[in-house]
Amino acid sequence: MSARPEAAASVHSTKMDAARIKTELLAGLTVALALVPEAVAFAFVAGVNPLVGLYAAFFVGLITACIGGRPGMISGATGALAVVMVSLVAQHGVEYLFATVVLMGLIQLLVGVLRWGKFIRMVPHPVMLGFVNGLAIVIFLAQMGQFKVDDGAGGLTWMSGSQLYLMLGLVALTMAVIWFLPKLTTAFPAPLAGILVVSALALGFNLDTRSVGNLADISGGLPQFHIPMVPLNFETLEIILPYAIILAAIGLIESLLTLNLVADMTNTKGGASKECLAQGTANVVTGFFGGMGGCAMIGQSMINVKSGARTRLSGISAALFLLSFIMVASPLIAQIPVAALVGVMFMVVIGTFAWTSLKIMHKIPLTDALVMIIVTGVTVYADLAVAVVVGVIISALAYAWNAASRIRSRIGTSKEGWKVYRLSGPLFFGSTTGFADLFNPQEDPDDVVIDFIDSRVVDHSGLEAIDALASKYEAAGKRLHLRHLSPDCQKLLAKAGNLVEVSVLEDPDYEIAVDYGHKFDEPGKAV
Repeated sequence: MSARPEAAASVHSTKMDAARIKTELLAGLTVALALVPEAVAFAFVAGVNPLVGLYAAFFVGLITACIGGRPGMISGATGALAVVMVSLVAQHGVEYLFATVVLMGLIQLLVGVLRWGKFIRMVPHPVMLGFVNGLAIVIFLAQMGQFKVDDGAGGLTWMSGSQLYLMLGLVALTMAVIWFLPKLTTAFPAPLAGILVVSALALGFNLDTRSVGNLADISGGLPQFHIPMVPLNFETLEIILPYAIILAAIGLIESLLTLNLVADMTNTKGGASKECLAQGTANVVTGFFGGMGGCAMIGQSMINVKSGARTRLSGISAALFLLSFIMVASPLIAQIPVAALVGVMFMVVIGTFAWTSLKIMHKIPLTDALVMIIVTGVTVYADLAVAVVVGVIISALAYAWNAASRIRSRIGTSKEGWKVYRLSGPLFFGSTTGFADLFNPQEDPDDVVIDFIDSRVVDHSGLEAIDALASKYEAAGKRLHLRHLSPDCQKLLAKAGNLVEVSVLEDPDYEIAVDYGHKFDEPGKAV
């Protein structure tokens, strides 16, 4: 992935000396500046007041920074959640949104308590590549809205002429500063330097370009505790529960995938269940303080890590800086050119996209390449949760299909003179047809042995296949013997009880000498 080249350079000392504190605080300031327009934009997407998005960014960012599973990871209000919230707000109002965010947090807490976060390991690497590629494209497309202006008739139109050229020039300058500054020094975060240089240029020359203040008024006070004003009855639960489940799933999937990505970049480990608990706690608190909820933000996390942050201090300081912007520094923040923040996000896009995936596309299995492309597409055109689920399902079906084709047997003779089928490959729902095709009850001798030394019975479908085969041999007046069932297979068979009846079961002790005098004079069959 594109993150790997950073890994070697990113393993810095996390000792909290003066240099480390400076790096963490500057990284936090950079993140806070970039959070402002994103939180405002996502609030507009959800159809709520900008302060609802900013308060969510503060609470979610602060709490997850303090107790989350990955120091250095940034959380806040996100577009993936905002697009789900919009219909809820439109139909029922913002108070129902606050109640939904509280319930969303409780669901995430339950996932953390049950330690279900570990199931993120089931996400294959091609799905991860598709995830980061799709998210990079989503971040890029989200910036396109900044290149539109009011057309005077209540709509938006694309910039043109000198206005467009100035915007592009400032964006390019920001990207150039971020690109070249690390080659000269790493003492100052490059994204923050880019924002400061472009802001100074725009203010010094009084350039006619849009600033953060043109997006919305971000001034406000301390968030106030607020119990959602909704009826406490079953009807309310019916309304908010479906939204809460979807939001909780999307939030956890995006958070845990970002956790893995940041851990990979920094060559460290993250706690999945701990992150679930942190996200749940953050959203419960946010819902009671008038916030729209949130989850991990891959773009901001990339900015933070690339700025040198490695501890919780950066995330905590980012949240506190954001709150200070709302309360006292909004006039200053309002003067920052939007072009500078767009330039920062474009560099995030370049750093996020897994460019190596394009090089290896023709070298990896076709199924993996298709999974990568599909997950990328679904992430862009639907949402992250659906994309990951689709990718995992396709990968699982592809694995099942390949595993089903590996069931085969070698045919030999035991010391008793019985015909022996020595199986290899897993026996499960996908391979039961191939398993049945290996045998010929009508032509086989009176005693037949199936040797499972190189095979495993995986599920109930496999047991049913054995039962059906035993019935065929019994109907032909012959005996079927099973040997070398592994302990887990025996346990599965015992658990099935009367559901599966094998006519004859012989299972000698599982020994190292497994041949029992078998002679394999035929290569056998493979299906």
